[in-house]
Amino acid sequence: MAILEFPNPRLASPEGIVALGGDLEPESLVLAYRQGIFPWPIQGLALAWFCPPERAILEWDRLHRPRSLARFERKKPFQFSLDQNFDKVIFKCSKVPRPGQEGTWITKRMLAAYKAFHQLGHAHSVEVWKEDVLVGGLYGVDAGGVFAGESMFYAEPNASKLAILFLMDYLHSRGSNWMDIQMMTPHMEALGARLISRNEYLEKLAQDQARSLCLF
Repeated sequence: MAILEFPNPRLASPEGIVALGGDLEPESLVLAYRQGIFPWPIQGLALAWFCPPERAILEWDRLHRPRSLARFERKKPFQFSLDQNFDKVIFKCSKVPRPGQEGTWITKRMLAAYKAFHQLGHAHSVEVWKEDVLVGGLYGVDAGGVFAGESMFYAEPNASKLAILFLMDYLHSRGSNWMDIQMMTPHMEALGARLISRNEYLEKLAQDQARSLCLF
C-alpha cells in the first residue's frame, strides 16, 4: 500500500531522516520527491527517507566548465540521448564502487521500483554513447518541474561529467535553471555545485514547482 503522508521534512532528524518504513510504490515516490524527500536504504534499518540538513545543487548561472573538460567537449567524443536505455543506466549505476561503502544502496528492490517509476514517466536517464557502446550515464527523478539527480556512472574518462553538462543544457532549454544533486562530491564541486540549507532548498523547490515546468 502506498504511503499516504510523510512528516514535515523541516522536522527531520539531525542526520536528515524524515521517516522509516513504508514502500517504494510509485505513489509513495511521487509524494516523497514532491516534498524534497528521497529514499536511501541503510542495511539493518527499515526503509529510510531523507531530507538532509544541507543539500547540494547545481545551477545554470554558476555552472563551470573547466578548460580541459571544455576542450574535450568541443571534440564531440560522445553522443547523448534521453530515456533510451534507463534500465541499463540504473543497472550500471548500481555497480559503481562507493568509497567507504560496502555494496550499493541501489538494491534489487530499488532497481525494480525505479524501473517502474520510469515506465510511468517520473524517472529519467541520460545515456552517453561512443558509437554504439554505452560508456556513461545518469538517472534521476522529475520532482514536479525540478530534476533530482540520483546516480551516475562512466566507463570512459569524462563521460559522466559530460552527461551532467548535456543535462544542464537540456534543462535550461526547458526553462529550469538548476538541479538537485543531493550530496556534494569533488566531481560536482568542480562543476560549480554549492550547498544550501534544507529550508532554502525546500523554498527553492516549491518556487519552481509553482512554475509547472514540463521537463520531459
